[in-house]
Amino acid sequence: MDLLKSFSHPEEVMALLKFKLGGSEVVMPKCDFNSMSPSLLTCYNLLNRTSRSFSAVIQALDGELRNAVCIFYLVLRALDTVEDDMTIPIDIKIPMLKSFYKNLQDPDWKYMDSKDKDRCVLESFQCISKEFRELEEMYRDVISDICQKMGLGMTEILVKKVDTMADWDQYCHYVAGLVGIGLARLFSTSGLEEPIVGQDTQLANDLGLFLQKTNIIRDYLEDYNDKRIFWPKVAWSKYAADVGDFSKVENQEQAVKCLNELITNALELIPSSLRFMGRLKNQSIFNFVAIPQVMAIATLERCYNNPKVFTGVVKIRKGEAVRMMLGATSIERVKAIMRHFTLQIIEKIPNDDPNSAKTRAVCQKSLELTETEQEYTTSSIYPPLYVSFGLMLTAISYTYWSQISQWYDDLF
Repeated sequence: MDLLKSFSHPEEVMALLKFKLGGSEVVMPKCDFNSMSPSLLTCYNLLNRTSRSFSAVIQALDGELRNAVCIFYLVLRALDTVEDDMTIPIDIKIPMLKSFYKNLQDPDWKYMDSKDKDRCVLESFQCISKEFRELEEMYRDVISDICQKMGLGMTEILVKKVDTMADWDQYCHYVAGLVGIGLARLFSTSGLEEPIVGQDTQLANDLGLFLQKTNIIRDYLEDYNDKRIFWPKVAWSKYAADVGDFSKVENQEQAVKCLNELITNALELIPSSLRFMGRLKNQSIFNFVAIPQVMAIATLERCYNNPKVFTGVVKIRKGEAVRMMLGATSIERVKAIMRHFTLQIIEKIPNDDPNSAKTRAVCQKSLELTETEQEYTTSSIYPPLYVSFGLMLTAISYTYWSQISQWYDDLF
């Protein structure tokens, strides 16, 4: 199905083939699970179960940083699971969030009463905290500090609605900006990056905000159906009496206007993203940061002026994602990708959109910052259709032959 979806884009078919034939290990080398302790292996299993986006790039990080970031992710996933679990009474949840960082030092703590889909991280927290205590002190200090700050922040946003744009920024700071700050500090602490990477907390915060705002924009319908509203009222109230009105077909035109306004706000973070990535020296860290960032700009392009955001889930093709993942290995290549999707957004801007002038201005600034000799283009369906057909036949043949080879090995 992934090949069929990319049929009219031979460069995506080629990327999928390259990925299948081992190209993935260039940006995501495999971990040596055989050398891990049982508790550490459990942690990586938990990582793979709970992370849709970051599992592979975390496992590709160099040296001891890999374990530190894995544990950092799981600690915050456990904290976030407490915050997300609507079955935990508020009078129990708030004290849990405030004191959660203390559980890192308690070898016996775990929580077995969660009903959340990611409750496995709470039920297996003894393994997570054990591996946390195995980390060097410099990593433990960063993880504990961010966990404490995020827990306190979550108690604040539990009782506060997202009304203003400042509220939106604050919410995204607590749930994602702090993650960016913590990661940047871990990068510098490891010695793989310069101290300025961890010291410039504003850039690191913006890095997290760019991803979080993209997710909030894309996930409108899912969040609304779960009765969780993250779109700021100051924006949606311009276009509807209730944010839920956007899910109704008759309000589609107004819904798209609000969508475009929020995407424009998110696009303002691209300069910070580029500046942060421009400072990175270590290849594994660069890949770790760059891959989610290019996925975000591609997602925003796909969502811009798109009413399907209010009726389902808008996603980029897997072939497209794999192509970006394999290509986002240098700052110049990242600029080319971001420039490509910025130009795509500009082509979609409606003249009658109330934020059209601002959107063009924000995109123009991005274009100025992404000037590069690198190219990132997408083929049209004609004339390279025959190329895609040939590549698909190759892929099918490869898959068939792989299966035959596997059956032969199993039999003999």
